[in-house]
Amino acid sequence: MTESYVYAAVRTPFGRFSGALAGVRPDDLAALVVNGVTAKVPALDTKEIDEVVWGNANGAGEDNRNVGRMAVLLAGLPTSVPATTVNRLCGSSLDSVIIASRAIETGDADIVLTGGVESMTRAPWVLPKPERAHPAGDVTAVSTTLGWRLVNEQMPREWTVSLGEANEQLADRFRISRKRQDEFAARSHDLADRAWADGFYDNLVMPVPVDRKGGVLARDEGIRPGSTPEKLAALKPSFRPDGTITAGNASPLSDGASAVLLGSKTAAARIGTEPLARIAGRGVFALDPQAFGFAPVEAANRALKSAGVTWSDISAVELNEAFAVQSLACVDAWGIDPSIVNTKGGAIALGHPLGASGGRLIGTLAHRLEEWGERWGVAAICIGVGQALAVVLENVTGASR
Repeated sequence: MTESYVYAAVRTPFGRFSGALAGVRPDDLAALVVNGVTAKVPALDTKEIDEVVWGNANGAGEDNRNVGRMAVLLAGLPTSVPATTVNRLCGSSLDSVIIASRAIETGDADIVLTGGVESMTRAPWVLPKPERAHPAGDVTAVSTTLGWRLVNEQMPREWTVSLGEANEQLADRFRISRKRQDEFAARSHDLADRAWADGFYDNLVMPVPVDRKGGVLARDEGIRPGSTPEKLAALKPSFRPDGTITAGNASPLSDGASAVLLGSKTAAARIGTEPLARIAGRGVFALDPQAFGFAPVEAANRALKSAGVTWSDISAVELNEAFAVQSLACVDAWGIDPSIVNTKGGAIALGHPLGASGGRLIGTLAHRLEEWGERWGVAAICIGVGQALAVVLENVTGASR
């Protein structure tokens, strides 16, 4: 078997719900980053791309079922480039990286473009079809933005609690205080703002035109510089009157897209550049649906075992911050130094467009490892309905220290 590598990554800025990207269709966002990542490797003839594997958690509206194929067509890639769309909810674009890496390693493909997109703002309402013709009663439109919808009555009630209530249960289980959650959230905003100021995201994030007058969104819209635990402590709980989770210590509804180009080692000549990182290990795990926030613990442990390394080897962790409480629960369970986690900010500040977040994690992690010359890193994400994914990256750009 061969090995698979990350060659390039790019993403849009992540926009707030009903914010600057509200007027941009998800298929257009996807096409933008397809062109953005291929622009980073101008020597690559795009007809050489064997497959596009795309992540998307909705698919019910302008995503048009197979938004990966829509992105290929809208981006102007050759129509001979095939594409599929993967839906593993929050983990969709990380799953696309995993699927592509397996295809490369088994020899089924040599160059695969992966990524994901979500416009949570533009997610449609849906109506269930009536079981008989001409019903006389009212019908309720159901939002497809986030969470359970049209739930099967056979599902146990404890499985189908809201995402927020599920994480309040984690706070109870692990005795994670509101204070710790607010401190974690303030850190996310501070580090994200600092990373932008230091230029870390300059080559990772491409601006998005947002109107016909030349306006663009060039920076993540959810970052709140100057956030402090004291300011966040003033916010009211969102899910329980006496709860710990607020709009300030949970990731927001977001819009955005990400793309990651993968290839074999021998594909470097056709891509026109050397790779950034090797896909060294993969892990997937599932548990009770309401405990989804804790699932990254075992997913990452399995990815480390797959890579043949341990937590003592890891220098950088990109953990999607769905909620501060679940991120803290995972970091505590791993027993790692919290200072290596999300050093460029996390989803609480940057945003969490469901289908795009996994690609963001991989792109950020690869560039973090390159920046510091460190060898091993982990990207992990929790997934609604009780799942998680993780990937171990090995920096192959050389160590600076």
